[in-house]
Amino acid sequence: MLQRLKNQATTLKRSTKALYLAAGDQHTPLAARILIALLVAYALSPIDLIPDFIPVIGLLDDLIILPLGVALVIRMIPDQVWQQCLQQADQPLMMKSAFSPIITVSIILLWLWLLLLCTDFISQWLHLL
Repeated sequence: MLQRLKNQATTLKRSTKALYLAAGDQHTPLAARILIALLVAYALSPIDLIPDFIPVIGLLDDLIILPLGVALVIRMIPDQVWQQCLQQADQPLMMKSAFSPIITVSIILLWLWLLLLCTDFISQWLHLL
């Protein structure tokens, strides 16, 4: 059983690298790229559909949603592109800087927009009381 878990972890690691590479490939459909971004955002987000502190069920959404999302994205990527990305995933990954100015500014603007929406909602709710 332990060996099976190790194999699954290795496969997941390889698929994750391949998805990263596929997201940067120009032949990957836009819908697949968007879904990859949403999966990464969901995986890294502190906000879950079901909070993790709820025993068993809290982790269950991550164990179901993420693998299903990955399987869906893999089906959306052309086979030739996916096979090429899997081959490249076996090689050491040379990543660009994770702190691209455009991405950083976009994330900050998104959080500010969400903060503005929340404060507007709260102020309207308080005025109703």
